[in-house]
Formats: sequence, C-alpha cells, structure tokens
Amino acid sequence: MIFNKKYFFVLSVACFVVLAFKTADPDYPNKESLLMDVVLQSLEYNHYTEAKVDNTLSERAFDSYLKVVDSRKRFFLQKDIDDFQKHKLKLDDYAKNKDFTFFDDLHEILDIRIAQVKSYYKEILSQPFDFEVKGAKFELNDDKISYVSTVEELRERWAGHLQYLVMIDLQTKLKRQEKAIEAKDSSLVIKTFEELEENVRQSILKKFDQLFVDISKEDREDKIADLINTIANVMEPHTGYFPPLEKENFNIRISGKLEGIGAQLRQEDGYTKVVSIVAGSASFRQGELGVNDLIIKVAQGEEEAVDIVDMKMDDVLPLIRGEKGTEVRLTVKKPDGTIKVIPIIRDIVVIADSYAKSAVLKYKNNKKRIGLINLKSFYADFKDPRGRRCSRDVKREVQKLIAESVDGIIIDLRYNGGGSLRDVVDMSGLFIPSGPVVQVKSRESRPRSLEDRDQGVLYDGPLVIMVNSFSASASEIMAAALQDYGRAIIVGTSPSTFGKGTVQRFFDLDAVVPQRYKELGELGSMKITIQKFFRINGGSTQLKGVIPDIILPGLYSYREVGEKEEDFPMPWTEIEPVYYKKQKIKKLDKIIKKSEKRVAENKTFALIDDKAKLYLSRMNETEMPINLEEYKALQEEFKNSNEKYKDIYKENPFIKVDIPAADVATLKSDSIRAKSINNWHKVIKEDPYIEEVIQIVSDWN
Repeated sequence: MIFNKKYFFVLSVACFVVLAFKTADPDYPNKESLLMDVVLQSLEYNHYTEAKVDNTLSERAFDSYLKVVDSRKRFFLQKDIDDFQKHKLKLDDYAKNKDFTFFDDLHEILDIRIAQVKSYYKEILSQPFDFEVKGAKFELNDDKISYVSTVEELRERWAGHLQYLVMIDLQTKLKRQEKAIEAKDSSLVIKTFEELEENVRQSILKKFDQLFVDISKEDREDKIADLINTIANVMEPHTGYFPPLEKENFNIRISGKLEGIGAQLRQEDGYTKVVSIVAGSASFRQGELGVNDLIIKVAQGEEEAVDIVDMKMDDVLPLIRGEKGTEVRLTVKKPDGTIKVIPIIRDIVVIADSYAKSAVLKYKNNKKRIGLINLKSFYADFKDPRGRRCSRDVKREVQKLIAESVDGIIIDLRYNGGGSLRDVVDMSGLFIPSGPVVQVKSRESRPRSLEDRDQGVLYDGPLVIMVNSFSASASEIMAAALQDYGRAIIVGTSPSTFGKGTVQRFFDLDAVVPQRYKELGELGSMKITIQKFFRINGGSTQLKGVIPDIILPGLYSYREVGEKEEDFPMPWTEIEPVYYKKQKIKKLDKIIKKSEKRVAENKTFALIDDKAKLYLSRMNETEMPINLEEYKALQEEFKNSNEKYKDIYKENPFIKVDIPAADVATLKSDSIRAKSINNWHKVIKEDPYIEEVIQIVSDWN
C-alpha cells in the first residue's frame, strides 16, 4: 500500500527520447492508458537489456504486486489469491493492450477486505487483551506465514498483531512506572495495569484510525503508479516509475537542496503538522512558525487560501513548496488553540549535513596528523551548472587538509549510496595523474572509458577509503578505481560493498509525449538502467561489490546484504581490461598484518564480532510471545546478553578532533553549522573504527 523507492542515486542526468507510437493517432481514453504505453516504450527502447513484455514479466509482476498491496498478508484470503491466478500470465497482454482488468478485480476485492478489517481492529481494540495465555506467539516474518482461509482466521491474525503491538507499548510503560516508583519520582502519575492497558489500546486504535484514513486517501492514480512501478521494478531493482512529486523529492535528495520554507511536515489526524524547522531556513529566519503548529490553510501570496485539512500530503507539499523569492501564507493553529496567518518568503533550503566536510585527527602522543573527509553521497545539482557538486567540495576539503600538512587522508564512504558519475570520475582524478577511472557499456555499444584527463595530482600521500555493505554504486566505482591503481587502501567493515554495478538515467515522460495528449495530465519520469559499469581491470562490481584490502569486524559481517539480496538483480559479467598504470603500495602486506594483529588483540572488535554472530542467530527468531511474562523474560534475556556491548561506542579519549584552520572564521559566524560540526566530532570519537584506520594510515606513512 506504500509507494516505495530504491534509495540508490542515479548516475547520470536527464535526457530525452522521442517515442514512436505504434499508430499515427492511438486512442488514449485516459491518463493511465497513455502512461502504460509510454512506460512500456521507454523500457523497450532504453533499458540495458531489451524489455521483453512476456509471460516471465507477467509472472514476476503478479507476485510482486501482491506484495506491494498486501505485504503482511493481512487483507486477502487464500481464495482471493486463487481467484487472481487467472490473471497471472496475462499481465503482459493487459499492459500491451492498456487493459486494467487485473488491477480492477484486485482492488475491488481489496476494498471489501479493507472494510472488513476496519471493523475487526475497532472491535478487537475495544476489549482488554489476555496476556496470560501460556505459549501464545505471533510470527513477525511475513515470508513464514501463508494467506488465511477464512475471515475468522483473518480476524485472529489481526488480533495477534494488535495484541503484540499493545504488549510492546504496555511493557515500556510498566517499566517506566517501576523506575519512577523505585526512584520515588512523583512527577509521573502511577496508573493501574488495567488503566495502562486501556490507554495503550486507545493509542494503538488512534494510530490505526489514521492508517486507514491514509489508505482511504489513496486514489486510483496513486494505485496505478504502484502497479506501473511494479512492472518496471521486475526488469531489475533500480528501474522504476516516478510520479511528478516523487521525482521532485529525488532531486532534493541528490542535490542536497530545495526551494521552500524549510520545515519538516507530517500528517496527523487530518492535519499537516510541523515536526521540525530546518536551521537557517526561511521559516527559521521568519521566526513565527513553530514545532507542533498545525497548518490548516495555504495561500500563494494574496490569493485565496486553500483549506488543506484532510488533504493528501502529496497534494499539500506542492502548495507549500515553491520558487525562491515567492510568498506563501500559512494559516496555522498554534498549540494554545490560537489561529495565525504566517507569511513566509520562500528560499533555497540547504541540507548542509549532506555535504562533504573534513576534520584533522590526532591519536595518542603520535605526532602524525590525519585528515578525515566524510561524504554521505555523490551529490550534484544537475539543474544548476554553478550549483553544489561533491567533486568540487571534496577538492576544497583536500586543499584545506593539505594546508594543515596532514600525513594522510581518510575518505569515509560508509553508507554512501552513490550519486553522480561525472563527479566520481573528477574526484578520483584528484588522486591519480591521469587515465581511465571506469568503463561503461550500453546495450548495443562497445565499452568506453571515462577518464581523468588532468595530468596533475592534487594529493599523492597515503589515502584510505572506508566502505561497508551499504557503500554502493558511485562509492564502489571510486573504491575500485583507486584500488586498481594501487592508489588507496580500501578498509571495509564488511566482506564486500553493496554490489550495484549499473547506471541509471531519468527520462521525462512528459517531454516525449505529443502535444495532443498533454491535456491528460502530467505523467512523471522513468528511472531506467541504461548501462553497466566495469572496473578498469575488466571486472564488475555488480553483485560482487568491492572486496576491501583490510576487512575489520562489522555488525553485518555474517549477514547477506546488498544487490544479491534484491529481487531480479542483473548478473555479474566482465569485459576486457583497459590500459592503466598501476603502482604498488609499499609494504601493503606488512600494513595488513599489523592491522590484523591489532584487531586480534582489540577487545572492542572482539565484542563487535561477537555481537554480529548474536544478531545472525537472532535473525530466525521471528516468532514472538504475546504472553506478557514470557515477553518480559525474553526482553530481560536480550538486555542481559546486550549488556556487554554497551561500551562499543563509548568516546575514545585518545583521539583528538580539530577543524581545519580554513573553517575557523566560518564556524565562528555560523553557530548552527558549528553545532552540527561539534556533533560530528563527537560521533568520530565514538566510532570504534576510526582508531584503527588512523593507525593504518600511520603505518603506511
């Protein structure tokens, strides 16, 4: 029921392809039939592997769409699924003929089941639960359960689910009361078990009331978008359909900025609630909009205000966002009940924490100074040639660190999901004289190299790249290139990186549709895999990722994580290598052995490895008790077993973190940014891996 997008960033800018309609003037009675046709043609002409709209695609899309609309198996009965089977091998024909029979049949039954469930949860939550039934359990893993056969069984499934949710919240409140009584804290009003249980049930009821309100707001267009996105996703995981607002949100994530008021919003009880104000934003500077304010109307300048109560968030956001310099007037209800109109001049909201930043690290009495650059994504503002680009920002951070006379540089790409292909090539070029960085291959073309053509090297000292299971795409390109050149030591906290070796490009569907169809409305965009990228040594990061030179114990060391765990990933392949001048890192074997010796003697790493094994053993423990005493005993067991891990992330007193001298003046005049940097410095000192990576750089030096 929830429209979901893969989080990995696209590696190229938007382009346009004119589609060839099968007839001179095809008949599109509505927007959805046009959209289906345009999407299929986009996949056919542009995907790396030619799209085959056949029975295989139909079968995949059928199974995937059932997961989209009822992933927890809490709406459909088995007989519903059996009835849907007649459509299983016809979705390809339906798509080509712009026939939505399967969609209509499924949602007709789904609406009936939703209405039934609405009566179930209200009835179930109206009575106290019995938490004393011995051995009562609830299965949390949806893959381990089947669709139920009867409506009575469906009600029982919901009863178990709701009892589990109430029990978790109830146990939390009971523990809070116990601590208050023990500490003789009179500020907390002590309630009986029955009173707490009823309060929790009412709280859960309110949450589910809101959930079903949200479900009721999903119109046919939202649901069609889910279906079309599902058809695109079964090509491979990184191809998908983006309705107009989803594309706008994607642009915000990859550019690190948006134009608007700078407030985080959430829907609650039909209202649009202000959750937080972005520091330094238009709302922050204006000063009147506050956290917990409820926005009830929105006006564009002096125009008539639009009532947004009970309006979908997808419809609210475009009203509030807008171009820099324009005025929006928000009618808000304050927490004290007063109503106020707040005029705000929209501005560019910069999400500063997403940009590259650097620090200078010192360890113990070692005189060496190590530079650290943190990069969360390979961001780029494709709309503005002068906008922020990570390659330019990282270059500035490297220059700051060179001015500090650092003895080595660490670039932290952990949890970096990727981004701009151009920027990863430019950034890699900061550390090599010249030459190829990555090879890319399209569907019917020969591979071509993307090269750093600048003969200069900005920094030629010791360089370490930190990665983990969630370093993906552009992060893997950079790590692979610098590893192939022998230019950097790759240090990982997992056996390999994510394993995404494909390139996506956005296609604006509205730009390719003839003018005569424009009246049907905006279509949105397609993100389509158009290329695979390969290492300069000919191998691919697809599925296999990048294997680090030094692997440190990590919480995901024993778990299967990455592209190989996605549905329908593209296969690993290889091509011919290209010429590049490789150098050897002197004494790399000795550096690795020194690290291995330290890790073997490091108690913190021993704890991390032990915790990783514990997590693995618990992964299959998905059946939870809904007997309160049994649940409390299990939680106590978990608490006791986790007690020894509590000091893993304690502050390291031997690490000192400084800002580069070039940033001193800026941070003095920007208290908000200074606070953010101070928080980051605290995170660095609590990171168990930083100490070891500093020593790896020192060994190299």
